[in-house]
Amino acid sequence: KVCACQVRATGKMYACKKLEKKRIKKRKGEAMALNEKQILEKVNSRFVVSLAYAYETKDALCLVLTLMNGGDLKFHIYNMGNPGFEGERVVFYAAEICCGLQHLHQEGIAYR
Repeated sequence: KVCACQVRATGKMYACKKLEKKRIKKRKGEAMALNEKQILEKVNSRFVVSLAYAYETKDALCLVLTLMNGGDLKFHIYNMGNPGFEGERVVFYAAEICCGLQHLHQEGIAYR
C-alpha cells in the first residue's frame, strides 16, 4: 500500500510504502523486502524513486520514498483524454524510462 505523507516540521511531501509484516512472512518475502530497501537506498536518479528513510511499526515495514507527482504511466494512458499517446509523448516517456534503467544498470541493479 502506497500513500502520500507529509513531514510536519518541514511540510515536505513523500510517498510512504507500507509492507505488512504478516504478508511478508506468509510469502517468505523477508529477503525481498530487505533487498528492495537496500536498492532504494542506493538509487540516486531523478527518473527513479529513492528511499528518504525507513521505519517499522508493530505490524508493518514502512519505506518513505521521494514523491513523483503526476500519477503513474497507466493513469496517463487511460485517463488523460483518448486512451494512448501521441508519438512525441511516447518518445518522451520512453527516454525517461531508459534514463532510469540506465542509472539502475550503472549501479549494478537489474530490474525484474
